[in-house]
Amino acid sequence: MSVAKIIEVSASSKTSVEEAVRSGLKKVAETVKGIQGAWISETKAVTDGQGNIIEWRVNLRITFLVE
Repeated sequence: MSVAKIIEVSASSKTSVEEAVRSGLKKVAETVKGIQGAWISETKAVTDGQGNIIEWRVNLRITFLVE
């Protein structure tokens, strides 16, 4: 039998949504083992007032196995 846990984290990147997801997963992996996957539950583009995107933000739900 296995048991999984889900945590929610926020991550950001100045370059892309994909990079925001990668940086969030990488940071969580520093302290959490057995990561199985992630859902992107929310995506936000931060703008500079002229419509230019200056930062991407994502909320992730990360699943990992409980040992």
